[in-house]
Amino acid sequence: MLQDAMKLMALDIGDRRVGVAVSDTLGLIASPLEVVHRTSKVEDFARIAQLVRQHRVAVVVIGQPLRADGGLSPQAERIRRYALALFQWLRDDGLDPTLLFWDESFSTVQAQQAMIAGGRSARDRRGRVDAAAAAAILQDYLDDQRPGPANAVGEELL
Repeated sequence: MLQDAMKLMALDIGDRRVGVAVSDTLGLIASPLEVVHRTSKVEDFARIAQLVRQHRVAVVVIGQPLRADGGLSPQAERIRRYALALFQWLRDDGLDPTLLFWDESFSTVQAQQAMIAGGRSARDRRGRVDAAAAAAILQDYLDDQRPGPANAVGEELL
């Protein structure tokens, strides 16, 4: 799936912050990286481009909050516009990662629960929950892409 030393990145785009997570080079494990505090598109996009370049990112997974019926909510439409503008910026900056949108339903709740279970204080959770949510989005995507062991064995036996 991944070329040598290439990673995936996930973005949890909010109105005030963008949570960022990256995978390992094997595409197995997602880890929170940082939270970009949104100031302007120029500054936000420049920082994200720097992270894409630094981590040699081949794929960027954008968390998208879908409605229960699978449609786009108004927030999802804002995220889509922001993401498409970001990808134009990345292309103009000489970067060309693949863009994927992924359902982020409950990613923040999952991230908060994991941080509480890990003993993180409320203050620490506030500062890192967006990056942890991005990691939850990315891990969900990575897990979905990985063939199950039973499927692989079954295919080999047939």
